[in-house]
Amino acid sequence: MRREEFDVGEYVDLIGLLLDLEIKNQYRDGVVANFERIMAIANLVNSFPLPEEIEVAPVFEP
Repeated sequence: MRREEFDVGEYVDLIGLLLDLEIKNQYRDGVVANFERIMAIANLVNSFPLPEEIEVAPVFEP
């Protein structure tokens, strides 16, 4: 699915049904706004280029 076609409001409604979680109308706009922020942050993280030679590190060592 392309990003332009992704409807956050529809996603929130469908996930609410899937989880059997009632999202009251007074909170729905806030939940949608939070998921839009999450999507923006995730897109930023996912678009960060990583070199091919990078390896997974099982332990973080600063």
